[in-house]
Amino acid sequence: MPLQQLVEYFNDRLEWEHHTNFRPFIIDNGVARGLFGPVQISSELTPLRELAKPEQIAGYTAQLNVTTAEIPDLLSHELDLLLSLPAQQGINSDSIVNFDRLTRTVHMLNFLPLAHDGGFLQLDVDPRHILGVKKDHGAYFQEVISKCGLEAHNVVITLRVTSTYRAYYPALLKGLENYRERGYRLALRFDYQALGKATNDLIAALAPDFVSLSGRQLSTHQDNQLLEKLARLQLLTHKELGKTILLEIGDKQTAALARKIGFNLVQGAYFESYGHQEVKEPVRLAASGG
Repeated sequence: MPLQQLVEYFNDRLEWEHHTNFRPFIIDNGVARGLFGPVQISSELTPLRELAKPEQIAGYTAQLNVTTAEIPDLLSHELDLLLSLPAQQGINSDSIVNFDRLTRTVHMLNFLPLAHDGGFLQLDVDPRHILGVKKDHGAYFQEVISKCGLEAHNVVITLRVTSTYRAYYPALLKGLENYRERGYRLALRFDYQALGKATNDLIAALAPDFVSLSGRQLSTHQDNQLLEKLARLQLLTHKELGKTILLEIGDKQTAALARKIGFNLVQGAYFESYGHQEVKEPVRLAASGG
């Protein structure tokens, strides 16, 4: 189905669901965008490359670009505040769920031109979304995926794990298992500082398809146990038949660390710009103001 027709379909669906003139999806120069109150969202899709063969793209990771008419660049913590506004200002308790669904739909629409290669799209899901949906996680989005002509297996649901949600790990695990039962693949993304027993237990309990870390964090973190921690993470992930990903690799040293540890997939500016004649440019779908 053509992109414009898909956008109209999703707009019609949301308009019917909300019983209002709610048509948030637009096409701008061939790129899908979404409107959420004063916020406009769009996608930046960057390749996840096989470390052993960087010219081979296994999938893409989706990052959110956010702009408003008044504020050219809205920072993530400012967006978080917007979504947490009290109900009397027009944001109800379902705002996180609605925003998360809107964002993932925009990413999926922008992934479609790349999907013919058979790769996957890695999408972040807000922990508050998982906790806010009581049952049947992934059912709503599965219809979106199907309408786009894809399968749930093409999507990797990614949870960023922080100590803030440690008390909610059992509920988060249950929600993630709901996604898996519907055919989605799962990923956990950790901050380096969070690595430890709780992290290891979470990996063992979920057996995710992917475990990822930020290379940007590793390049600035001083820890004489760094190699040991990363090797342990690699071993545990592989034991559960998963793959490891090092994200946001910006320099030769971090790329060398990825090779030393044996990360399976890599992502970042280094692999898009440094002397790889066979590597294509990243796919960037930048947001415009307004």
